[in-house]
Amino acid sequence: MLISIFILLLISVVAIALIVASGTESSLAGNYRSATGVYYAALAGLEEARGRLLPKNANSFKNTAPVSFLPSPMPIGYVSYVLNPGPTEASGNILTTYPDTEYDSEFGPGKLATATLNTTLSMWDSNPLKTSLNLPGPLYKWVRINAVSELSLKLDTYPYEGTKDPTPLYYDGAHLNDTNSGSQVLEITSLAVLPNGSQKIVQYIVTPVPITLPPFPAALTLAGSVVSSVVSYTAPATNNGFWVKGIDQDCSGSATGPKVPSIGVFTSADADPTGPVLSGIPNGSIKNNNYPGVGGSPDVEVIYTSFPPSMRSPSGLDSVIQTIIQNADATVPTTSGSAERTFLSNLLSSGAMSASSPLTVVVNGDLDLTGWSNTGYGLLLVTGTLNYDPDASWVGIVMVVGQGQVIGSKSGSGEFDGAILVARTRDNSGVLLAGSNLGSSSVNFNNGSSMGGTGVRYSNCWIQKSQPTASYKILSFHEISQ
Repeated sequence: MLISIFILLLISVVAIALIVASGTESSLAGNYRSATGVYYAALAGLEEARGRLLPKNANSFKNTAPVSFLPSPMPIGYVSYVLNPGPTEASGNILTTYPDTEYDSEFGPGKLATATLNTTLSMWDSNPLKTSLNLPGPLYKWVRINAVSELSLKLDTYPYEGTKDPTPLYYDGAHLNDTNSGSQVLEITSLAVLPNGSQKIVQYIVTPVPITLPPFPAALTLAGSVVSSVVSYTAPATNNGFWVKGIDQDCSGSATGPKVPSIGVFTSADADPTGPVLSGIPNGSIKNNNYPGVGGSPDVEVIYTSFPPSMRSPSGLDSVIQTIIQNADATVPTTSGSAERTFLSNLLSSGAMSASSPLTVVVNGDLDLTGWSNTGYGLLLVTGTLNYDPDASWVGIVMVVGQGQVIGSKSGSGEFDGAILVARTRDNSGVLLAGSNLGSSSVNFNNGSSMGGTGVRYSNCWIQKSQPTASYKILSFHEISQ
């Protein structure tokens, strides 16, 4: 009997141990499930914000948030939130119910209270997802987007001075720096909260990755064949105010000193005094004064070696163009000239395109600017013929690549600030040219009468501001302990 009692006691102990172990395993599994769920909920907030930073995204902040939501560049002390309230929560209470205490830990006590705040709703709380989706979205509560500094990151960046400055950081492809070199670095921080109270904060440091464009070695580049003289240029015959300046100017229009060619061509025959470019510039004071660059006016230089070998052929240059098209901020409809001009005007009037928010604008076909008396900002790509009205201006990069034809014959006082590239990669039917040589590009700024306008002013500053973005690269990722 004693032995039986002892065996029953032993079995009871084992049974109790199994029950306890099973409960522990269930608790561990539940904790792991909560930790995993809240992690991916917070990560979903980071990825939504990173995706919506891209202008090509239909739900980008440029398209769905106020113009002031993401200024460029973004100053320190300017904070933008994406709010994602639950079904029973009010968006106006999110930051009160789930306060952002992490910002002050980076920038200093009380800094969030004095910051400029902007908010927008997540796509999960906006139509059409809000009304059409029967499933709940990720359970993050807010995502914060802000600029960072050496001081906030507690990091001395390149050049390493041994101090931590409060100015915005940039990334030049190799180093974080505080010298405005490269693209601005942004911080994306996401807070997720589960119904059981589990919380997680995760953070990205990101920077836009520019698309590799052809070089802009001259104020006006006429790319062409390397085996024969095929480009042509016709200047306004009597407009003494029309210049093609290869003297670099900053974004305010002040000359900075460095010089590039006024007009760049691919062959020595194109740069010959009797060639198709110089012969298109009228003799006299216009030719002697209005085309300054690295040499005396008229400065027409061979810039073929400035182009990477991969971009000297129709197929190579066209591949770059297709990348720009795929990552465009806006694609202009080409149903009629008036529709194109109205579309461009709406970009300006809505604030989507401005000096502080340059866009990559693509026209898959011809663009007729007749009667468009405005100024565009960013990169303008036209794959057909550009009919330029000198009442219009463009600040940034103009690429007429495809048909490679620019014409203009009207009066006006507009100008180009940045650089222009004209190249022919396709025939009149839009078929890609065969072989390794570009076709016959041309610029005709006379077309039967003396055209107006003040011409082209090279500006490396605006070229850099107009670089299109392919993605936002993650420089670092970490979870923030609470």
